[in-house]
Amino acid sequence: MRLGIDLGGTKIAAVALDRDGTEFARHRRPTPRGYDATLDALAETVAALIPAADPAGTHGVGISLPGVVDAAAGRVRAVNLPWLEGRPFADDAARRIGRPVRIANDANCFTLSEATDGVAAGDTSVVFGVILGTGVGGGIVIDGRILPGANGLAGEWGHAPLPWREEADGPPVPCGCGKTGCLETVLCGAGLTRLHRHLTGETMEPPEIAARALAGDAAAAGTLARHADALARALAPVLNLLDPDMVVVGGGLSALPGLCEAVTRRWGTWTLAAAPRTRMAVARHGAESGMRGAARLWPD
Repeated sequence: MRLGIDLGGTKIAAVALDRDGTEFARHRRPTPRGYDATLDALAETVAALIPAADPAGTHGVGISLPGVVDAAAGRVRAVNLPWLEGRPFADDAARRIGRPVRIANDANCFTLSEATDGVAAGDTSVVFGVILGTGVGGGIVIDGRILPGANGLAGEWGHAPLPWREEADGPPVPCGCGKTGCLETVLCGAGLTRLHRHLTGETMEPPEIAARALAGDAAAAGTLARHADALARALAPVLNLLDPDMVVVGGGLSALPGLCEAVTRRWGTWTLAAAPRTRMAVARHGAESGMRGAARLWPD
């Protein structure tokens, strides 16, 4: 039995998976504020799963969380969970839960889940996972294993600059990382709203932009096309460097109509391969990929 927890800024979602990925039990609760309260909530979450999933208490716990994870040091930098900053989180969580703990970035867990029994399962050896939501994240899985990188930064493409930037993309804006013009500021939900305002003068949230585009609104469709074009340019260096078999996209903006088709039509303009064989697909498990991937941080 595998136990996985997705520790987010507002909620803790947990799942117990059987060896074949079948869900055995799940639990959800709000994320409390503060370090000790978070450790207690994790222990309570695992305790809620154990009666149904793992009464013998022999399995480790995987934890997915936002931010940069230095798994070797057991420490994290998480903007949404600032009380974890610089703390020996993995060791403290293991002591509080009473089981061994492994931690990983949420985008890495998302990618691991989709590469194992999601849309990228099967004959894909290199998978690049993309999360487009409030922020922009990425993860790399090679032959079923997360590539964390020497500094825990592998896949963190959201803080690279947008390549081949044009006036239609709008002016560069400051990013939360301290730089200006990062991919995250263009491709996230707020970035899509800014783009639509830049192109049309209207202020509109992503769901309304998508709905209007589906209803035949030319201006909204133009905004989605420009967003897809920016995403294709952003992914082109990834394809040149990593040459993945598949790009899997999740997060709220993965539901934008025709996103994958629009991007794959465009990215060959900027990649060294004029017609890349890399495939792109929306995640199968969606918002549940974080906790499912966390459960897979432990082997059978």
